[in-house]
Amino acid sequence: MTVSIRDTRSAALYERALRYLPGGVNSPVRAMKSIGRDPIFIDRGQGAEMVDVDGNRYVDWVMSWGPLIHGHAHPDVLAAVQRAAEHGTTFGAATAGEVDLAEEVSRRMPSVEMLRMTSSGTEASMSAIRLARAATGREKLLKFAGAYHGHVDGLLAEAGSGLATQGIPSSPGVPAAATANTIIVPWNDSDAVRRAVAEHEFAAILAEPYPANMGLVPPADGFLELLREAATENGALLVFDEVITGFRVSSGGVQGMTNVLPDLTVMGKIIGGGLPAAAYGGRRTLMERVAPAGDVYQAGTLSGNPLAVAAGLATLALLDEQAYLRLAATTNALADGLQEAAGDRPLQIATAPGLLTPFFSEEPVRDYDGARGADHDAYARWCRALLARGVYAPPSPYEAWFVSTVHGPEHIERTVEAAAAAFAEIGS
Repeated sequence: MTVSIRDTRSAALYERALRYLPGGVNSPVRAMKSIGRDPIFIDRGQGAEMVDVDGNRYVDWVMSWGPLIHGHAHPDVLAAVQRAAEHGTTFGAATAGEVDLAEEVSRRMPSVEMLRMTSSGTEASMSAIRLARAATGREKLLKFAGAYHGHVDGLLAEAGSGLATQGIPSSPGVPAAATANTIIVPWNDSDAVRRAVAEHEFAAILAEPYPANMGLVPPADGFLELLREAATENGALLVFDEVITGFRVSSGGVQGMTNVLPDLTVMGKIIGGGLPAAAYGGRRTLMERVAPAGDVYQAGTLSGNPLAVAAGLATLALLDEQAYLRLAATTNALADGLQEAAGDRPLQIATAPGLLTPFFSEEPVRDYDGARGADHDAYARWCRALLARGVYAPPSPYEAWFVSTVHGPEHIERTVEAAAAAFAEIGS
């Protein structure tokens, strides 16, 4: 199967979109500029596959950037959303579903006794930071180069994900004062963390425990434990951004795998089952500072939206022990296949259950500098070649591939076959 890069309906849609949407898209990475092509407009998805407006079919390894851990249009999720919609789409009032979801999250996430829902990960990050500052009486934040925690002004400094893809070191419109209290150190650099906590009093140490916005870059042995110790000694709160990893790498996220427990956790993506939802949570004594229980204000008209809550509950209900075993096995099989397809080409594949990133690099990637040093031009050519062969890979070298429970051996076989052909096409 070969897909044309200039498809008639996609080209016409893009021309129209450029008149009404900045860059023709509603989120930057969708523009596919970093791989040197125009965006693909999707018509529908089913299971592990998507079909674009021109009828081209793709094995999807993006899965809406993570929420669709059970693939597109899973019947259980669709049925739950339909039942909820029949009762009304939003009320701006409390519902039983919100309580059910909060209880289920608390059961799964070791550090979360209580949570507050939002509609996006950015809102949840912003609110968790506000709470950390209120709880500690401090303003400074420690974050890691290449980590992305939403488009919060104070965190758009050496952020990964779309900013790295677009080559923007920081965003115009962000006041200097907004980032003045953000201290940035390299990921996996224990000495840099120790120096920073010795020199500053932080409100929070903010980390993706398995960063996936500079590509997937797992923590070195003992690094998360160091963050926990450093936060405690400094008097700061440890905040884990598990928007991507929460309920994906294990039932309890990274904290459930490692037993390194943060003070606050930011969640998103899977918690909404493919609809807009996110949350932040932690121990009761902290979360009861949030209004109306306490004095730290945060609100949202669509927070805890009944459709998103229903989708989230249905998604979590399907994530049992067997689902996680299947995710891990599929991830490993895909990584092994891609490595074999690469042959002698230098390719480093980072993995976690349900996540992987192929880096076109001679050496394993340990931090943002390593991710930036990979051969992005080669990735762009390879990604274009994959798309032309019906494999939808992340159109950015700084993003993770998302494995779902519905990806099967046939999808891996098609992907590996396409990957081998794409490697041959781009040469060494």
